[in-house]
Amino acid sequence: MRALVFEQFGGPLTVQQVPDPAPAPDGVVVEVGASGVCRSDWHAWSGHDPDVVLPHVPGHELAGTVAAVGDRVRGWSVGDWVTAPFVCACGTCPPCRDGDGQVCLRQTQPGFTHWGSFAQYVALDAADVNLVALPEDLGFPVAASLGCRFATAFRAVTGVGRAAPGEWVAVVGCGGVGLSAVQVAVGVGARVVAVDPSPGARELARAMGAEHVLTSTGGVVELTGGGAHVALDCLGSPATCEASIRSLRPRGRHVQVGLLPPSQGRAAVPMELVVARELAVLGSHGMAAQDYPAMLSMIAAGRLRPQDLVTRELPLAEAGPALVEVGRTPGVTVLTSF
Repeated sequence: MRALVFEQFGGPLTVQQVPDPAPAPDGVVVEVGASGVCRSDWHAWSGHDPDVVLPHVPGHELAGTVAAVGDRVRGWSVGDWVTAPFVCACGTCPPCRDGDGQVCLRQTQPGFTHWGSFAQYVALDAADVNLVALPEDLGFPVAASLGCRFATAFRAVTGVGRAAPGEWVAVVGCGGVGLSAVQVAVGVGARVVAVDPSPGARELARAMGAEHVLTSTGGVVELTGGGAHVALDCLGSPATCEASIRSLRPRGRHVQVGLLPPSQGRAAVPMELVVARELAVLGSHGMAAQDYPAMLSMIAAGRLRPQDLVTRELPLAEAGPALVEVGRTPGVTVLTSF
């Protein structure tokens, strides 16, 4: 199969012919119809993830058609249209039994623990636990964008941050996951302040329903009458993490969504404010397959429009430059031909 490969961290990204994957007994192989280009893939290429073994094929946001099925798979057949969360849960460890597959103790992640979806085919483990059937009217490019950024934002806003109608939500960093968070927060009736230095990102955030758009968090407290009820760091840097926490009102909830690799420095969490204001500092790591129905129902009802976030579709041949420059083009970039 054709796949985008890198053989050193931060090194060249080239399209090569590599062996086709085979399904595990409980897994499937999916013929990739679309794959999102995400900042997390950039982290893998940059060497920030200890699970990545070279040479490597990145890619973890995907949608496509089941092409091969393992002997122990019961719920899926060749030809099914599917997507999957980027965390493939085992289904049997204590967190999985509690319904928290996104923090599975034996998780696998395409594009990290094994070769990913910047390729014609990708293997996914524990298919009966992790695959999500696609509605007929949800195309592969939009479905691929759900697997990490949109689903992660949905759970971060609704499940972890518990944003309620009328509350102020500050979204710090308006890349793919940040714009998704803006749209989800507006979809549940919250009022949104979006923060990003990029004019293009701020324009898209306003189009997604943000009430205010800012270049920094400096004006959040004043605009919201005392601070946000919920603030999300959707970029992932020591500076944006601290700024997000400082933008909260008393008893506010900070949700860390963007990755914070130690190689980029540790965030200086202002614990004196956490104590004095009784703030909650929370992490959010994707969303399990069993939680997709609530998100898909809001998409079907038109309350969420992930299709509005897909701003660029590219062939596999252009995936390398897109990955190196991730974040420079506002919106979500999706690979759609392989």
